Amino acid sequence: MPDEISDLRFFCILAAAGSIAGCARAMGLSPAAMSRRLSTMEARLGTRLVTRTSRHFALTSEGQRLHEHAVRIMQEVDEAEAELTARAGIPRGLLRVGVPSEIGRKMLAGVVAAFVEQYPEVTVQLTLSDAGLDVIDDGFDIAIRPGMPPDQEVMTTSLINSRRVVCASPEYRERKGLPATPHDLLKHDCICLIRRQRIFNEWVYFDGKARKEVHVSPRLATSSSEVVHDWAVSGRGIALKVLWDIADDLKCGRLIECLSGYKWEDVTLCAVYPSRTHLPSRTRLFLDFVRKELRQAYFGT
Repeated sequence: MPDEISDLRFFCILAAAGSIAGCARAMGLSPAAMSRRLSTMEARLGTRLVTRTSRHFALTSEGQRLHEHAVRIMQEVDEAEAELTARAGIPRGLLRVGVPSEIGRKMLAGVVAAFVEQYPEVTVQLTLSDAGLDVIDDGFDIAIRPGMPPDQEVMTTSLINSRRVVCASPEYRERKGLPATPHDLLKHDCICLIRRQRIFNEWVYFDGKARKEVHVSPRLATSSSEVVHDWAVSGRGIALKVLWDIADDLKCGRLIECLSGYKWEDVTLCAVYPSRTHLPSRTRLFLDFVRKELRQAYFGT
């Protein structure tokens, strides 16, 4: 008898990986073994689940329906196991976490490694992406993102809060000077972030208690927050960055804070997770662990 639960978990990993080779890497097995396992599943179910060639991989309509059911079933299995093991005080199971690339590399990678060292029965899959992360559609247990999500059907908890900083490099200051007022930004080379085809060029600041915006005209724009950072450090222009991204650069002089007399809009790093009645213990522990580690690292509290 085949292990249907194991097959469903395999199929979820395969769909997330997007290729036989990617699935093999994720499971630590050979591509040939993964291909045989998929063929065995398709033979047992009597239908093709994946259309695959050397250059193309896509779920068939039957594969898409199976994947939708498989994700839901595996979540229920994981929650059942977590509930039972929580009673024994041993968190275990798989935790899928999605996070933007720069935040993941700079802030979360070390924290995740420390978490699994403390809780060796928990496995964490950390996905870094600047394409926009959806905790439901992408099948994450937790998505970490700056700002509150627009979707009200998910749960959100705050991890840390920080201010934004207008910054430039010493090289840029020598070449172009620095703005004296937010309105002066209109005359400077600004660097903006792109998210889902929208350019974030409305920089919000406070003049006293009055909330104001300056609509900069970006000389450079990118979907990668890391590229924004690199361009700013290399003197390509002025950027609006969150303090946690550039604290080290400010300390060592790679970047200079501009317009420090104005308060720029704060940002909150949030953890988003599906609305569930019984949150697995590993998820609760992870959220508490990340919040504590980040606040200690950035604020000493």
